[in-house]
Amino acid sequence: MITSSNIRGNRRLFSIFSALFLLLLIGYTATVLYLTGFSLVLLQLSLVFLIAVLGTGALYNRMLQRQITGFMDTVDEMVDRAIHGREQLTLFDETRLSSLEHKLLRYIEMGKANEQHLAAEKNMIKELISDISHQTKTPLASILLYSQLVAETPDLSPDTRQLLQQIEAQSEKLEWLITSLIKLSRLETGMIHLQSEVRPVTATITSALSHLYTRAGNKNIRITIDCNPLASARHDYKWTSEALFNLVENAVKYTEPGGSIRITAEGNEMFTRIEVADTGIGIPEGELEHIFKRFYRGHNAREYEGIGIGLFLAQKIISIQGGYITAASQPGQGSRLTMYLPQL
Repeated sequence: MITSSNIRGNRRLFSIFSALFLLLLIGYTATVLYLTGFSLVLLQLSLVFLIAVLGTGALYNRMLQRQITGFMDTVDEMVDRAIHGREQLTLFDETRLSSLEHKLLRYIEMGKANEQHLAAEKNMIKELISDISHQTKTPLASILLYSQLVAETPDLSPDTRQLLQQIEAQSEKLEWLITSLIKLSRLETGMIHLQSEVRPVTATITSALSHLYTRAGNKNIRITIDCNPLASARHDYKWTSEALFNLVENAVKYTEPGGSIRITAEGNEMFTRIEVADTGIGIPEGELEHIFKRFYRGHNAREYEGIGIGLFLAQKIISIQGGYITAASQPGQGSRLTMYLPQL
């Protein structure tokens, strides 16, 4: 790309060469006059020669600039015609400019073909996700319903009742897994567009915790909130609440009975920080960089139920909104997961 700095550089170079040529000509003329004696005719001829050379150089430089400008205008028009699919400018001329135009057209056509191919694949993925969502809901709902109906049958043996409870629990787990994978696929394929707006984070935190107090109460885990009521951030209320739910759910899952979870929120000029700190089992330092990977589960977490998708989904939701999540932990001393949401 030719910029104003390039043009100024060319002009400076031309001025330098002109000055050097002028100095050489003056030096040559002075030397000749010194060796042969003063001659008015020789001096006049030298001046005429100097003017002629400088004039020729200036004329050549002007013509060269016009040629470059004309070439760039032609290339600009070629690009514009190729982008908008208009008739070729050079037609079938056997010139380098014509070759450049044909290569440009081929490149744009390939780009459009790839774009159409990606759009077609994206539509296929959308249809596949919709089919999976539709086809799995009905049989899972039926399994849950039938297991509940069978469980209401009197005189069931303890073993049979325990098996029914396992069927119901695993069906609910499968339903949650499929729902999470569908949400993740929709986010990654752009099927879901997050509606971010500046709003207080207190309501988002409250919504995330509303479904977790019962689980925490069953394990005698105390949850405290320390949130500046004026703290706000640009975020999608529903999806950010789900991301925060995943963080707190992990804290409840990996915190032993009688432990505690503390949620704090405060804002600064660029980000609003929401931290979830627990007194759980902690994470080894070598695993911290892996916990946000899809389906990753640490060695200490394998005895707990889970599939390792909650943190990955949370990070995906926050990163789409221009934020990020960090983790700090020590084994046996709990963990701190912190999400940063943009202010603007």
